[in-house]
Amino acid sequence: MTADDGGDQTVKIARVGVVGCGQMGAGIAEVCARSGLDVRVAESAPELLDAGRTRLAASLDRAVGRGKLDRTDRDAAAARVSYTTELDDLADCDLVIEAVVEDEGVKTDIFAALDKVLGPAAILVSNTSSIPLVTLAVATGRPDRVVGIHFFNPAPVQQLVEIIPALTTSPDTIRSADRFARMLGKHPIRAQDRAGFVVNALLVPYLLAAIRMVEAGTASRDDIDSGMVLGCAHPMGPLKLCDLIGLDTIAAVAASMYEEFKEPLYAAPPLLRRMVAAGKFGRKAAAGFYVYT
Repeated sequence: MTADDGGDQTVKIARVGVVGCGQMGAGIAEVCARSGLDVRVAESAPELLDAGRTRLAASLDRAVGRGKLDRTDRDAAAARVSYTTELDDLADCDLVIEAVVEDEGVKTDIFAALDKVLGPAAILVSNTSSIPLVTLAVATGRPDRVVGIHFFNPAPVQQLVEIIPALTTSPDTIRSADRFARMLGKHPIRAQDRAGFVVNALLVPYLLAAIRMVEAGTASRDDIDSGMVLGCAHPMGPLKLCDLIGLDTIAAVAASMYEEFKEPLYAAPPLLRRMVAAGKFGRKAAAGFYVYT
């Protein structure tokens, strides 16, 4: 622990654990490693760990290819990351970030398990985009040390993170989360523990509206995306953005927001639900509103 000028006790973060090494988990691990932190990544199975390691290495190589990272720094960042299939191996971490599937039951089980493994001062973080933080906090014996830090995809590129305290989160934990985000070179904004937080509460209804337009035949996929790129100066059309985020993730966020607020604009359109059922999740599945090779 370390005290600042204001007298608060905040966690000094040197070693970070990341649970989950999918698209978001690998990106978060990369950001931490590139910021000089030791990172330990946990996955549930060896094949998932191998895929995550490959994903992280490919992202570092892309950064080198684009001139954003030199090879020496790339090698140093890769060397800071270790991999495991055992949550017990995260025991010495100062802060652990959960970045698994957007499922309340799965996340709650992970938080309960991590609580038994970590030291009493360690902070537990969720990268959830919609699940109530207080639900995860009360699954542990340290609800004051649980906080949300919502990264955006791709995590190594996007500058924003949302800091979401639960009702139980202590002021020191909030300060630690804010400082951690800034240590990573991110711009933190504060959000209340409400489904959708700030960005998704604005973004998801917009994306769902675009899906409804396709479903109703109001306009074609290409015309909808071109309209928002060329007419509103958006960098990417809503349907292409759906594919980037992941249609399964959008459906999960929509379900969480609809459950909380019961607003019709938050309800997932039938087309979205059918595409998710068919496994058309977007880029990560090579098929969504667009086809990827």
